[in-house]
Amino acid sequence: MELAYIPSPSRGVIHLGPIPLRGYAFCIIIGVFVAVWLGNKRWIARGGRVGTVADIAVWAVPFGLLGGRLYHVITDYELYFSEGRDWVDAFKIWEGGLGIWGAIALGAVGAWIGCRRRGIPLPAWADALAPGIALAQAIGRWGNWFNQELYGKPTDLPWALHITSSTDGRVPGYYHPTFLYESLWCVGVALLVIWADRRFKLGHGRAFALYVAAYCTGRGWIEYMRIDDAHHILGVRLNVWTAIVVFVLAVTYFVLSAKKRPGREEVVEPGADAVDGEAEEGEKADGVEKSEAGSGEAEAESREVTDEAESAKKT
Repeated sequence: MELAYIPSPSRGVIHLGPIPLRGYAFCIIIGVFVAVWLGNKRWIARGGRVGTVADIAVWAVPFGLLGGRLYHVITDYELYFSEGRDWVDAFKIWEGGLGIWGAIALGAVGAWIGCRRRGIPLPAWADALAPGIALAQAIGRWGNWFNQELYGKPTDLPWALHITSSTDGRVPGYYHPTFLYESLWCVGVALLVIWADRRFKLGHGRAFALYVAAYCTGRGWIEYMRIDDAHHILGVRLNVWTAIVVFVLAVTYFVLSAKKRPGREEVVEPGADAVDGEAEEGEKADGVEKSEAGSGEAEAESREVTDEAESAKKT
């Protein structure tokens, strides 16, 4: 008898009439909101305007979803284009299947477009978003739990994940909850980036590079535990090779950026200080006008009292 384990949901979708509510989609949506919320707070703290992060996210999120889906479909093309498969399923993003590598790559293109339209340096925006993206990944991984997918090797540990579905070649049993391992790792990455950014005043994209390097470190060993079908190169899973390459690129960028542009950007959003200054001046002007109006009313009232007193004396 198994005394302890992580149960899997009996189903990953609930139908509200004709409308399907999918756990995977909810995890992605909640993750996006958390990333934008935290990114906005960090952006404002760096001297940016309220709402800028959300405006640029309007470009980054759709590009990121498209990139994540493209990476998944390309690297697992046999799931959609092999014999007996329906290629239309490649467009069913709500059923799961997003590659973080493609999501970050194409999401960066969308963010670059949004930043360019606002005259904002992309590295500064990426630094503000870095820990939020890690938290979004931590939340998004729970979508794999709803779909009973991407689990690890069999185990008898008390935190084993109980897989009950037998569809798509699954074998019911108890497995390593790699979704949980990666979720916790991403939370740790977010905390690491926030701490390092406060401690060392990271700028010019180095906070984002730290997030990428730290995530790749964890993804590498977690990927080794997974038993789902994957392409291999020299006996190593494709995503492990991708993590190694991206890790090297992130560390290289971090080192070169620190030498070329030490410190942090003094201005992350041109004109933000001027707008804030005008707002403060407007508030001060309103306060002065109100105080002047109040003093004028007080003087008028005192004159009325004086006039009444004089008229009373005469009578």
